[in-house]
Amino acid sequence: MLVQNYVPALMFLGIATVIGLVLLALGFTLGRGSKDAEKLSQYECGFEAFDDSRMKFDVRYYLVAILFIIFDLEIAFLFPWAISLDAIGLFGLVAMGIFLLVLVVGFIYEWKKGALEWD
Repeated sequence: MLVQNYVPALMFLGIATVIGLVLLALGFTLGRGSKDAEKLSQYECGFEAFDDSRMKFDVRYYLVAILFIIFDLEIAFLFPWAISLDAIGLFGLVAMGIFLLVLVVGFIYEWKKGALEWD
């Protein structure tokens, strides 16, 4: 009787595995393109891989990536708020307005400081 509770999950895993394998097989059989040295070369974090780990490199890529993650996670807070807006009422609306105001002020600050420039 306990196994019957897991049947839907096992069916889902089985179907997902079959679909994944079929798509991989289709990609290998129908895929075109030559695998030249440029395609097979190492690519890491937005710039070419380098030999010396102590070599200086530009950190702007990481700065933009971190800013994207921060704003992406902050926007993710809007989804639960939108779903529960009826329950939280005016207090929730004002709280989200303040949250969005802080977000916009932070974005303007980063923009003015030049953190989003890629020169």
